[in-house]
Amino acid sequence: MTNKTESTYNAKFRLKPSEQRFIIVLGDLIASSLALLIALYVWASGDSWYRFTVEFLKYRAPTWFYLLPIIWVILLVDTYDTRKSINLHHTLRGIGMVFLISVVIYLVIYFALEPNSLPRLGVAVFILAATLLTLIWRLIYVRSFASVSKQQRVLIIGAGKAGTALIEVIAELDPPPFQLVGLIDDDPSKLGSNINGFPILGNHQSLAEIISNQGITDIILAITNEMNHGMFQSILSAQESGINLASMPDTYESLSGRVPIGLLESDWIVRAFLDRTPTSGFYRLAKRAMDLFLGLIGLVGLALLSPLIALVIFLDSGRPVIFTQERLGRGGIAYKIFKFRTMKSKSDMEKEALITTTNDPRITRVGSFLRKSHLDELPQIVNVLRGEMSFVGPRSERVELVRIFQREVPFYRARMLVKPGITGWAQIHQPYAETVEETALKLQYDLYYIEHASVLMDINILLRTVGSVLGLKGR
Repeated sequence: MTNKTESTYNAKFRLKPSEQRFIIVLGDLIASSLALLIALYVWASGDSWYRFTVEFLKYRAPTWFYLLPIIWVILLVDTYDTRKSINLHHTLRGIGMVFLISVVIYLVIYFALEPNSLPRLGVAVFILAATLLTLIWRLIYVRSFASVSKQQRVLIIGAGKAGTALIEVIAELDPPPFQLVGLIDDDPSKLGSNINGFPILGNHQSLAEIISNQGITDIILAITNEMNHGMFQSILSAQESGINLASMPDTYESLSGRVPIGLLESDWIVRAFLDRTPTSGFYRLAKRAMDLFLGLIGLVGLALLSPLIALVIFLDSGRPVIFTQERLGRGGIAYKIFKFRTMKSKSDMEKEALITTTNDPRITRVGSFLRKSHLDELPQIVNVLRGEMSFVGPRSERVELVRIFQREVPFYRARMLVKPGITGWAQIHQPYAETVEETALKLQYDLYYIEHASVLMDINILLRTVGSVLGLKGR
C-alpha cells in the first residue's frame, strides 16, 4: 500500500509544463554562465597584461563574449520540449548536436578570420565547459523528474475511447510522465479487464476506496458519454478531499502537443478558438511585424543564394527554376506559392497532389538536397512579404488535397483560421504526411498551434526549425 499522506503532499509541488520549461532554461542559463566565468578565468590566466582582473573583464573581453550563455540557450531550444526533456537519450543527443554545431561554427570562424581577431581559447573553453556543465545539470533534472513522477499516482475515470486514447499517448512517452495506477468505469462488462496492461479497478462506488488504498494523487476525467449522478458525486468528493482533477483533452494536449480530433464535439472549434490568441488583433499585428522584419532579412539571403541555386537546378534538370502552384491560404483564399523546382519537370510538379513520398522518383538529385535543407522554400519569403503566408503556421495545401482531406479528416478546415506558414508546430514534430492517417495526425498538431499560438511560441518554432535545417531533416 502506498503512503497516501506522502503522495498527496508531494503532489502539491508538481510543476506545470511551462514551469518545468522555465526551470530547464534557468538551469541551462546558470550552467552556461558558470561556463562563461570558467572561460574568462582560463583565458585571463594566459594574459600577461591583465590577468583575471576587472580591467580584463572591461577592456580585454569583447561585449559579444558575454552573450555566449544566451546564444548557448538558444541553440538548446530543441531540447526544451518538456515531453522529451525527461528522456535521457533525447537529452544527450540534443546536447551532443549543440556541441557539434558549436564546434563547426567555431572552426569556421577560427580559419576564416585573421589570427588574434577572435578569443579562440576563451570560446573553446566556453564550449567545452558549457557542454559538460549542461550535461551535469540535465542529468540531475532527469533523475529528479523520474523521482517526482513516481510519486504522482494517477487514476483515469472512463475506460472507453477517450481513456484508451490517453493511455496510448502515455505509452509513447519514455519515461512515463507519472505512475498510471489504472482506470475505473461503470460498465460492468469492463470490470476486471485491462487496457494495454492497465487494470480496470472498479466503478464509481469504489472510487474512494481505490484512492485510499492506491495512494492516488490525481484523477483524469475521460468520460465522453453523459455522466451519471453517482459518478459525479464520487468525483466531487474526491476533489474536495484534495485529489487533483484534470480533463482528458487538457492532459492529452499537455502530454502530446496535439489536439485529440477524434474525441471532440462538433462545436469545439467555436468554443476553443473564438476568444483565443490567434484571433486577437495584438497577436496578428505582432506576428505581421515579425514576418516583415524576418522577411526583409530573408530577402537579402534569397538575393544572395538564388543565382547559385538557380544555376545548379538549370545544370541538373533545365528550366524552369522557379515553380508556382495554387494553394489555399487563410479563409480558403487561393494564392500562388513560389518554390525552387525540385522535381524533374513541370508536369511532375503538377502531379504533387498525389503527395510526395519517401524516395519519390520524381525528385531530382539537386531537388533532394534542396528539400532536405528546406532551401527549396526560400522563394516563399515573397509570399510572406505579400501577406499571403506567415513564417509560422500550418502547411498550405492544394485545392485537390483540401477537398479530399475535408471529407476524410474531422476539423480539417480549421487549419485555415490562420495564415499558412513556411514552418510550423506540425512541421517540427511530424514528417511529411503520405496518408490520410498521417494527415490527421499533423492536423492534431496544427490545431494545437492554432489554439495556443503566441509570439513566444512562434519564436520557439523558428529556432527549432533552424535545428531541423542544420540536421537536413526535410524530405
